[in-house]
Amino acid sequence: MANHTENAAMRRAIELSSRSQDTTPPNPDVGCVILDADGNVAGEGWHQRPGGPHAEVVALRAAGDRARGGTAVVTLEPCAHSGRTGPCATALADAGIARVVFAVSDPNPVAAGGASALRAHGLDVESGVLADEAAAVNTRWLTPYRTGRPFVVWKYAATLDGRSAAADGTSRWITGPQARAEVHRLRAAVDTIVAGVGTVVADDPQLTARDGEALLPYDTQPLRVVVDSTGRTPASARVRDASAPTWIATADEVGATVDGGVNLSKLVTALFDRGQRYLLLEGGPTLAGAFWRAGLIDRVIGYVAPTLLGAGPNALAEAGVDTINAAIRLELTDVATVGRDLRLVAVPRSDTTAVDVDGNEPHTGAVLHVSTSQEG
Repeated sequence: MANHTENAAMRRAIELSSRSQDTTPPNPDVGCVILDADGNVAGEGWHQRPGGPHAEVVALRAAGDRARGGTAVVTLEPCAHSGRTGPCATALADAGIARVVFAVSDPNPVAAGGASALRAHGLDVESGVLADEAAAVNTRWLTPYRTGRPFVVWKYAATLDGRSAAADGTSRWITGPQARAEVHRLRAAVDTIVAGVGTVVADDPQLTARDGEALLPYDTQPLRVVVDSTGRTPASARVRDASAPTWIATADEVGATVDGGVNLSKLVTALFDRGQRYLLLEGGPTLAGAFWRAGLIDRVIGYVAPTLLGAGPNALAEAGVDTINAAIRLELTDVATVGRDLRLVAVPRSDTTAVDVDGNEPHTGAVLHVSTSQEG
């Protein structure tokens, strides 16, 4: 069983793992602390970007010769495969590590097997130490492997009175330039952006990630998905340009609800099967409500502007709530100012469940019609 020193090192590793959540996708967020043979911290590190050294390698480099005979404390099971970097299990064994303590087993079948590889090298291995705490930091990466669908973030922008656009439909710009720049960085971190055909028809957004004052496109762009039950996305729509890959997801291709809309549960499963793991829901209030009714949202990022409109569409349309007892309860995880706006980050509370208007559990049927968006 892990001792007090190892538990303390794991808490430090968990803290380290949270430092690069905007730069590691699609890779996991991992932290590592190396203890020398006497139990003192010899080195530490975290995974900072895809293709860069893994947390264990960074920590081993910091520890140097002090790693020999020591303990590696890692938030995720060390990998056993060679990708853009070599297997961490081998690196730990070659460095002379005697014991490895990790929090969460790797659910990725490509990278799993590190614990067995370490034991085959003669190392002592303990798993499951502070697993819940470590998993909470890494939920963006773990969710797809546990649910068979991408991790879904709903991003919205609204006025202080909850409006996503004015009464005449205009919405550019509710939030300021700093908030909009953050959204582009978020787009660059995900591998999928989803919007409804109503947004595409109304606003003609490009749905790409762009950087800098000149809004130059990032080198790598997420897949653009238009939820379009009947295939009415205009041929001239900017989402059809060559700046990023696009999938026009129709009910005939994906699967239909009883009302002829796109079945969202089948959509996200199809995206997972295509290798997509991190989804940004942009769309508009109707699409967002449909995702909530289907129980498919894992995180909310809301940008609230100190502006009042008094009329116009709300940020969220029908979400399957018809009484206060059925309200979707969230837990705030971060509150910050971004320029003149307020950014709220929240996750669904584990003690509540979204229900549909008939009081049923989350379902897969959702009809998608018109939606609006302020982001282009």
